[in-house]
Amino acid sequence: MATANTVNGRIERARTELSSTQMAAGALFIAALGFTLLFVQDPLVHDSLHNFRHAAGIACH
Repeated sequence: MATANTVNGRIERARTELSSTQMAAGALFIAALGFTLLFVQDPLVHDSLHNFRHAAGIACH
């Protein structure tokens, strides 16, 4: 019988297969991404991303 692919299984697999350095790099990447997303609401950056979305044909409102 096949085992279910669960989040707990993925976490356990990551614990056994990733080194401490790889885990630290992943945590740093997630923290940097969160910081960027938090502060990207600066009007200049927000407006440029908004205009890029429209130029790419993405309707955002």
